[in-house]
Amino acid sequence: MKQGRTTENQNIPIFVISLLFEYSFVSSYDFSNFVPVFDPNPMKNILTFIINYFRQIVTISLFALSGLIIILLFPWHGKFRYEYQKGKPWQHDEYIAPFDFPIYKYDNEITAERDSILRGFKPYFRFDQIIVDNQLGRFNVSFDNQWQVLIQANLDAAGNESIKQYDTIKKRQYLDFAQGVIKFVFTKGIVQNDEILNRVNNPDQTIVIIKDQYAEERDLSEIFTPRSAYEYVINKVDAIADSIPDKVDREFFRSMNINEFLIPNLIYDEETSNRARAEMIGQLSLTKGMIQSGERIISRGELVTEEKFRILESLKTEYEMNLGLSDRINVNTLGKILLAVISMVVLYLFLYNFRPAILQNHRHTTFVLLMILLTATLSSFIVRYGVFSIYILPFAIVPIIVRTFFDSRLAMFVHLLTILIIGFWAPNGFEFVFLNIIAGIVAIFSLTNSYRRGILFQTAVIMVITYSTVYFAFSVIQEGKLANIDYKSFLWFGGNGLLVLTSYPLIFIFEKTFGFLSESTLFELADSNQPLLRKLAEKAPGTFQHSMQVANLAEEVIYKIGGNALLIRTGALYHDIGKMTSPQYFIENQTADYNPHDDIEFEKSAEIIIGHVQKGVEIAKKHNLPQPIIDFIRTHHGTTIVQYFYRSFLKKHPGEEADMSRFTYPGPKPFSKETAVVMMADSVEASSRSLKVKDENSLRELVHYIIDEQIRLGQFDNAQITFRDITEIKEILVSKLVNIYHVRVEYPTAE
Repeated sequence: MKQGRTTENQNIPIFVISLLFEYSFVSSYDFSNFVPVFDPNPMKNILTFIINYFRQIVTISLFALSGLIIILLFPWHGKFRYEYQKGKPWQHDEYIAPFDFPIYKYDNEITAERDSILRGFKPYFRFDQIIVDNQLGRFNVSFDNQWQVLIQANLDAAGNESIKQYDTIKKRQYLDFAQGVIKFVFTKGIVQNDEILNRVNNPDQTIVIIKDQYAEERDLSEIFTPRSAYEYVINKVDAIADSIPDKVDREFFRSMNINEFLIPNLIYDEETSNRARAEMIGQLSLTKGMIQSGERIISRGELVTEEKFRILESLKTEYEMNLGLSDRINVNTLGKILLAVISMVVLYLFLYNFRPAILQNHRHTTFVLLMILLTATLSSFIVRYGVFSIYILPFAIVPIIVRTFFDSRLAMFVHLLTILIIGFWAPNGFEFVFLNIIAGIVAIFSLTNSYRRGILFQTAVIMVITYSTVYFAFSVIQEGKLANIDYKSFLWFGGNGLLVLTSYPLIFIFEKTFGFLSESTLFELADSNQPLLRKLAEKAPGTFQHSMQVANLAEEVIYKIGGNALLIRTGALYHDIGKMTSPQYFIENQTADYNPHDDIEFEKSAEIIIGHVQKGVEIAKKHNLPQPIIDFIRTHHGTTIVQYFYRSFLKKHPGEEADMSRFTYPGPKPFSKETAVVMMADSVEASSRSLKVKDENSLRELVHYIIDEQIRLGQFDNAQITFRDITEIKEILVSKLVNIYHVRVEYPTAE
């Protein structure tokens, strides 16, 4: 039913925030029959108004909050009003520079110049004299100890004085040599290998060594690493040792282990190096030339060449920065507010006219708005901070997820609106919008059976191909040469395709959060090996077979007239699960020789038969079946009467007035095309079993009688089904029943 129009009230905004806060506690109440009674007390009038129009107030508040978030997502800078493409004519009037502005270099040019400058960068290393002094001191101590051991081993009683003299001369010679080698290596400098690899660009580079506040440039080839220092010392010692004739002296010379005292003494000076690098980069110019105010930039019909495109891009950058700084809270902001309001109004009007059921369900409304806001927020973050290319975002997820829970038309509209909003701040707006609209359309077309295994992988591949093809077409038009195309973008499209696969977990999350029912879940529930269906088959095999036949009939009907075939099949399979609590009271489970209804009153029999609906609802809730499936259980008999026991009661008690409530199903009546079809299929299938003669005429009469009687009783008044649909349904049911009972054409006998 359509909601009534709200009257204007200036006090409504005061209560919007409190209403949203209380929404989760009272939104399930039904105020549709509330009649406002105005009281002289203004507060009571306001509360009465809020209660009466609570649903509309919350819905409008959700749209208003979404519009506010979109306004905040808009970039603060202004928007250049002209659209243009490289290689195509300028479609606007002659454009004159409104102010002085520089011509900016492209990012790749800046990167190339930066790399060229940094190739001449010389990293700074600090000479650590303390390390040199400490290592020399350690070596002297070690040398003295080793020398004393040598002297003690060669002392004899006959020559103490000569040995001491030998000690003094040799010790000074060996010590001077070793200290000279150590000082030479340290003076050249030792640097860690990893610091060389991380701080320099090539092995021929020059570095700067800071020693005693003086800086000295030195080629990297003149500096030692721990390995080269070790090799130098070993070679030096071996060369001297080989010239010493005395074996003892030669062994001692080699045992000094000079290399053990050589450690890096050139320490990378990160602060000075960074400062020097920053100074070099600071000399890099981001611009190449200037355009003066009043200078003609381009005329109508003139081709946007490479140079013109560079100038226009520079103007666009400067224009948007200047406008953003000067007009933060004025006309610029007003324009953003209007765009956000228009977007939300258009969405509201679409839902109001074509999907009113979504507006009447706050969870569904919140879901649709949330899909738009999440996508817009992510894209705004990427554009604002430039972490990745905006094409890494899988915008096709929006129509994929919406299509999973609703329909293609809503999915396409939500996707279009989302892309149009993001297109305001996305780079190359027209290209972005065109590219993603095509991708969204292809995504929807590829999801005809979203529950089929591997369909999303197939969709992801199609998305990558679609993005790449359309982007290639744009690039060829704009660049004019294949060599000028930015092929890195194709890598972003590949990442986009991989992220499309996240639809699987996202669908599950949204399904559980908002209480939706996806086709994947329906596919699982429709499996006859589900525990609840197996239990039904064991306890009430006749009912199980009846449910299977009803599912086949209903599915065939809905395929022809349009609807959710998977939903109707699943609902039909579970519609009679309440019969498993007392299966013997239902004719399809009875044996030929015994009917338990013969031993009880007609009112009790009617109570048992009617009770299978409520028991079915209880079993379904206990097993956590989704609400749309429970709706089939509640509505498959509508508010009809248990005719057999009602008429039997009247026959047994002539003239006595029967309590109709004891013979009438509680309802509700079917309220969708799917539930209405299951009601028809259930009644027709059950009644057809009782026919003694099952030929085409008898089946046709039965189908028409049952459905016409249901129409007479108003069972389909709340369902979105037409008389044309019902006429087609009758023919389909007759045809299917003829096939089920193998009715054959009677051929004339030959005379």
